[in-house]
Amino acid sequence: MTARVLVVDDIEANRRLLQAKLEAQYYTVMLAENGIEALSMVERSEPDIILLDVMMPGMDGYEVCRRLKENPATNHIPVVMVTALNDVEDRVRGLEVGAEDFLTKPVDDFALMARMGALTRYNAVASELRQRQASGLRAGIDGNDGVHVKDQPARLFVVDDNPRTSTRIADTLRSGGHTAITLLEAGGMKGLNELGVDILVLSMLSDRYDALKLCAHFKMNEATRSISILLICDPDDRQRAGKGLDLGASDVIFAPIEKQELLARVRTQARRTRYIEMLRDRVDRGLELSVIDQLTGLYNRRYMNNQLEQLMQRSLMGGRPVSVLMADIDHFKAVNDTYGHDAGDEVLQEMAKRLKTNSRVMDVVCRPGGEEFMVIMPDTPGDLACAAAERIRRSVAAEPFTVSGGAREISITLSAGVSTIRGASDTIADLIKRADTALYQAKAAGRNRVESIAA
Repeated sequence: MTARVLVVDDIEANRRLLQAKLEAQYYTVMLAENGIEALSMVERSEPDIILLDVMMPGMDGYEVCRRLKENPATNHIPVVMVTALNDVEDRVRGLEVGAEDFLTKPVDDFALMARMGALTRYNAVASELRQRQASGLRAGIDGNDGVHVKDQPARLFVVDDNPRTSTRIADTLRSGGHTAITLLEAGGMKGLNELGVDILVLSMLSDRYDALKLCAHFKMNEATRSISILLICDPDDRQRAGKGLDLGASDVIFAPIEKQELLARVRTQARRTRYIEMLRDRVDRGLELSVIDQLTGLYNRRYMNNQLEQLMQRSLMGGRPVSVLMADIDHFKAVNDTYGHDAGDEVLQEMAKRLKTNSRVMDVVCRPGGEEFMVIMPDTPGDLACAAAERIRRSVAAEPFTVSGGAREISITLSAGVSTIRGASDTIADLIKRADTALYQAKAAGRNRVESIAA
């Protein structure tokens, strides 16, 4: 897995050194020698990751990062601050302007590749979700494409069998506003998903358990796969640390742990977790919007046609009948004209409820548009479909519809037409046309009735 990396540094030797290290690991590298050039290149090329020097003449790295994070078009690009400054204040300042991580000069090869690997894996997931969301936006599913993540406290589980070390880590995390529980406090590692853990802090310093096996187990387990893992490693055990990252760990921190670095890395992981969660929620919502009628909560025409096609194919292969009920609210225009469109919407919503209440779980209840509704009935012959339609008709006419916030009651009826698949030559259009014809016959015969062209 590779990525496009923009290296920003005013010293050419530094740029070339990072370029050589990254290209040796098959990253595609772009170079910029100052902040203005970097902002221009980001706008033109949109790199996957930015390695940004802090100390540059004119516009320093803090200002470049601030501008990138304030721009909705670029705020999702991870920024790693590269600095010769090693003070905690400098690191905190970089995080305050939105940087995801930091590296200290001279850049350690392992630290560089560990950060790049973690960010590349994170980018792969985030990029796929952004593309899926963008597809939904192009289809007109959801017009709000902004995804903004605010820092929130994380829920952490500390796995370290040393009581003093685990308590110290937990206390540090709690001092940063996070919720932390230790392995010793929990009495075991069962139920991590029930605890709602965001981040697992896993020490590799213990001889009592194999941290790499635990890491692999958590990433293989569906219930814990999405939990970020922060490994605590001995600085001299980089080979195992690298293996941990290969197994799916999100980040590495070396002992002895510095308080501000721990909090910074937890903050970074928490932000990534929240960002991925928000993207997934947006994608899921987009998928739902693509098949759900927002007024009634019923399936829309797109989903209706898709289900009809699948059910008709299944019917032809297995010989099980499929029937459809096409229903129309009687005199619906008069409802809108007399009581207003808000009342009309309430009628549509109540109609949807009654249709769902009087349909089976296996039935597919849809609103193709306007005051028309369809109920697709799998494994249902014509006579049973007519009986179901009559039950629905009676439930609609039995009690008035309440509108205008409960201030009025309106008597509503519906007319319905039923049709059933006829054979291999039948098409969706044929099935719907027969149901429409039967519906027209019900209207012509006086409304508030069911007619059938079932066979």
